[in-house]
Amino acid sequence: MSESQSDMPPSLYQAREPIFPKRVSGSFRNLKWVIMAVTLGIYYLTPWIRWDRGPNLPDQAVLVDMANRRFFFFWIEIWPHEFYFVAGLLVMAGLGLFLFTSALGRVWCGYTCPQTVWTDLFILVERWIEGDRNARLRLHRQEKWDARKTRLRLTKWVTWLLIAVATGGAWVFYFTDAPTLLVDLFTLNAHPIAYTTIAILTGTTFVFGGFAREQICIYACPWPRIQAAMMDEDTLTIGYRYWRGEPRGKSNVRRTNKDQAIAAEAASHAAGPTAGASYARTPVPNEQADMVPDPTVAETGPGDCIDCMACVNVCPMGIDIRDGQQMECITCGLCIDACDDIMAKIGKPRGLIDYMALTDEVREVEGKTPKPVISHVLRPRTIMYTALWSIVGIALVFALFIRPEVDLTVAPVRNPTFVTLSDGSIRNTYEVRLRNKQGDERPYRITVTGNDAVRVQLEGTPYQTVDVPADTTHLQRVYLIAPPGSAAAQAERTDVRLWVEDISNGDRAYKDTIFNGKAN
Repeated sequence: MSESQSDMPPSLYQAREPIFPKRVSGSFRNLKWVIMAVTLGIYYLTPWIRWDRGPNLPDQAVLVDMANRRFFFFWIEIWPHEFYFVAGLLVMAGLGLFLFTSALGRVWCGYTCPQTVWTDLFILVERWIEGDRNARLRLHRQEKWDARKTRLRLTKWVTWLLIAVATGGAWVFYFTDAPTLLVDLFTLNAHPIAYTTIAILTGTTFVFGGFAREQICIYACPWPRIQAAMMDEDTLTIGYRYWRGEPRGKSNVRRTNKDQAIAAEAASHAAGPTAGASYARTPVPNEQADMVPDPTVAETGPGDCIDCMACVNVCPMGIDIRDGQQMECITCGLCIDACDDIMAKIGKPRGLIDYMALTDEVREVEGKTPKPVISHVLRPRTIMYTALWSIVGIALVFALFIRPEVDLTVAPVRNPTFVTLSDGSIRNTYEVRLRNKQGDERPYRITVTGNDAVRVQLEGTPYQTVDVPADTTHLQRVYLIAPPGSAAAQAERTDVRLWVEDISNGDRAYKDTIFNGKAN
């Protein structure tokens, strides 16, 4: 090395090592398949569910109606002034995330986070087209773009792009009638915003799920950096039993000749500087080959870990869980499936890598029995989160059932504060918004209480009733008039209450306001 090179400061940039997770089977992998199918099914199919609300309302079960500023969720209809329901749901989502993290670590990240779900789907497509880990590694290292590599890559990218387009298209269906928008999209009659939204979501899904993958979780998502505040020594998370697995070695298993290459390659890799480098090693066929116990190994020999790298090879984040808890770990459990499979082949009990709490690991080292799982789940922190989550949920349900079917807002007109009529009467003007949440037109009667001398007059009609169209907000100008010499006309302010009654069913609502007299 030249003197100039030795004097150069070390680089602060480390190039990303591509990660090619190996296929694994087991209970946690099966659970991830089920959750992926359910979540993707909900996302793609929900806009197509129909819900009959009557002739004047949309029949889409879940609809964010931006044009009319309403949100429909099956039988529930949320109006703009009821945004506290949305805020409450967001609070519940945050508390739920805190609850699950404090009890089971990053299970949200490992199973239901959209980034994880779509990345799993993209890896499934990649494995289906290019093969399992070794085949993908060979294709990645192949510098020459021959016909086969070009065909495989183009097939994979086109399939990814179709999934990404379907993802962006499904999103816009939540904001307008899905069948109508689908026809408009294909006939090029949809609004430009729809095409723009689909294009943006297509691009982000394609890049995040296909290429960025774990980098989104590590660098873009803030949750890995704050999850420690939600966890403690009783949190169940994935860990490696050092007391059982160390020292690592392969002398406790007997291998056939065909396994020698695997053993030698794994041993040479174990001396490497980082676990991430496992994705740049030369692939060897028949990894995790059948292994049988070697009865000649003494009980005081190496630990149960044979350093086969199976847990590393299946990790979608490219980490070695044997190095301890790391920010990158999303608690997906695939390393548990891989390790349990190896333990079964060498005749060792499962659980070398497992869900465990720090307190349980300490108790095991001391020869004590671990605590029951329920004691980790039900503890003061999780009980507090559960209680807060339940309180918010109960409050939202209570507010949902007690909200009136008739609603109004009253805004006094302040310029001028009052008007003196020719007969000496004092008139105040108010802007009243009447909300008809029913599916048909309703007649509303407006009255006033609080002072018997004050009477109501509606602009545009000699009556005290107004017809409000179905499922709309109607703006009505209302006059309150106090005769000359009355207490309301002479006082500075008089408290009054405006009432609205649905004549068809008797539902009523009111708002308190102020009547301004001459003393002002």
